[in-house]
Amino acid sequence: MGLNILVFILTFLFMEFMAWFTHKYIMHGFLWSLHQDHHKKDHDSWFERNDTFFIFYAVISIGFFLLWRYDILEIGLAIGLGIFAYGLAYFLVHDIFIHQRFKLFRNANHTYAKGVRRAHKMHHKHTGKEDGECFGMLMVPFKYFKK
Repeated sequence: MGLNILVFILTFLFMEFMAWFTHKYIMHGFLWSLHQDHHKKDHDSWFERNDTFFIFYAVISIGFFLLWRYDILEIGLAIGLGIFAYGLAYFLVHDIFIHQRFKLFRNANHTYAKGVRRAHKMHHKHTGKEDGECFGMLMVPFKYFKK
């Protein structure tokens, strides 16, 4: 049980690195065509091509659930849940809190919330794939927490 909790926590934390890496080198790299509509909306749909990345990580999470379910990888459930929990946190922070795809958490006034919002605003200041900054989501540089 203790090992599974540790694996869950480590997976969740590792996903922040994966989100940063994927965002910087894949979304702002060779798959910019899927991510660019997130920086400069060129359609009328509520959905964005950028949402494809959620599906990618959901499939990976489900894969770990299946590895656990069929007794192939004992810690597969912990890994799958860690990926899922990070995806949920990312969705709540990025899509709901920052971009207001649902009108919730509009009045969050906590220091952490303000810092994450500032960092993401700086990221979106750049509408092209080059010269970006602040590619992480839950952990951002301390300079964005200063007033």
